[in-house]
Amino acid sequence: MAKVKKAPRPKAQTPKGFRDYFGHEVRERTEMLSKIAGVYHRYGFEALESSAVETVEALGKFLPDVDRPNEGVFAWQDEDDNWMALRYDLTAPLARVYAEHRNDLPLPYRRFAMGPVWRNEKPGPGRYRQFYQCDADTVGAASVAADAEICAMLADCLEELGIPRGDYLIRVNNRKVLNGVLTSVTRGAEQNDIASMSAEGRRAYRDFEMQGLQNDEILDSILRQLDKFDKVGAEGVRHLLTGGRHDASGAFIDGVNLSDEMADGFIAFLQAKRETNAETLARLREILAHSAVGLEGVDELAEIADLLAAQGYGPDRIVIDPSVVRGLGYYTGPVFEAELTFEILDEKGRKRQFGSVAGGGRYDDLVKRFTGQVVPATGVSIGVDRLLAALREKGRVGGSETGPVVVTVMDRDRMADYQAMVAELRQAGIRAEVYLGNPKNFGNQLKYADKRHSPVAVIEGGDEKARGVVQIKDLILGAKIAENASLEEWKERPSQYEVARGDLVAKVREILEGQA
Repeated sequence: MAKVKKAPRPKAQTPKGFRDYFGHEVRERTEMLSKIAGVYHRYGFEALESSAVETVEALGKFLPDVDRPNEGVFAWQDEDDNWMALRYDLTAPLARVYAEHRNDLPLPYRRFAMGPVWRNEKPGPGRYRQFYQCDADTVGAASVAADAEICAMLADCLEELGIPRGDYLIRVNNRKVLNGVLTSVTRGAEQNDIASMSAEGRRAYRDFEMQGLQNDEILDSILRQLDKFDKVGAEGVRHLLTGGRHDASGAFIDGVNLSDEMADGFIAFLQAKRETNAETLARLREILAHSAVGLEGVDELAEIADLLAAQGYGPDRIVIDPSVVRGLGYYTGPVFEAELTFEILDEKGRKRQFGSVAGGGRYDDLVKRFTGQVVPATGVSIGVDRLLAALREKGRVGGSETGPVVVTVMDRDRMADYQAMVAELRQAGIRAEVYLGNPKNFGNQLKYADKRHSPVAVIEGGDEKARGVVQIKDLILGAKIAENASLEEWKERPSQYEVARGDLVAKVREILEGQA
């Protein structure tokens, strides 16, 4: 008889681009999100938990194709041949929720959402296919007061988490300002005003037509180069906007091939920030003197600055900064980014600023896909993993993990006694557990307590039971004494105490308070 080939055992490993999170990591994230949720709630936002699965049609940004139906998202077809996908962010589901339930929801609708999202993209160091987002959005408010409120709320969130003023800065720009710069730099005026243009303006418009700047692809390329201002500086951006440049490795990066005059206009925009918000706004008005849409954007920034100042949020916390470009290709009005300004060491030991941990802005076109109507909306998304990393850098989370008090088992026939002890500890608000492994080897029980980082072990053998006492072992002090103390010091500073059974809770609490 032929041997039946055994099926190979599955490999115990996470899929590529995914990872597992253990006790202290989950606890740290939960505590952080709880504090953020408290701030959101204080501002009047309501929680929303939407489905992790959406129709691909509702997501909109990514659509399946014949060769690769999972492009960008994790997608599949259901039994009715409809394409479904895991959500790739929390904003697209919000648009669907509002469009579906708009008749029942208040207007404006203020919601916050927290949860995992999934992206079918190439993973890399620190870049996973599943990660957490933490969003807050206001739908249905056209006033920039909603944008100012989001900025203030973001500042409060960072401070609630223990990031002090001076260690963060929220920078605000406006897509309308950039639109005005594009108009001023590339056109000088609308096409029907060409006859009234100066000779310089006509040349700029001609260059605009020749270089194809009405092409969305080229506009996107311009935005990408402007976004590199913080990394390569003004001169680097100038080269990228014109003929190109060599990077640090010597490789040549093609430029957008704009004229030098056009590049100068964009550089002036990026460098428009001055010492005060008022000076920055004045400089922007100079640059955008001939752009109606640009000046509208400047007026909105001025209103945001005034609203924030009235609430006590000065430029040391929230500042107008035209060099904020990231997201301008997506947002339609104000755009903001929260940066942590303290220094850390990178993997090569070099000092650098921690960088961005949150971003957001106004996106008035998102709900229109569903309703055909323009519904104003603005919001912010906090990068949960990056913010957690920042809090660890500042010592606000992490450190030593304290486990539960462990009640050891000296006699398995008296499990009810040990369960009674642990119940008393829990009722007193003390985290505790009974050892549920094989109690035969007492040393293994203490090794278990050590692996759990337990602060205290409770011991009651037959002799202690007969005398009405328990032994309470201070594991933290015991470890310190074992490391450093002499025999005489060990005798003077015992780490194990014998107390009456009725004093169990009081003595354990005393030890825990002494360790804190």
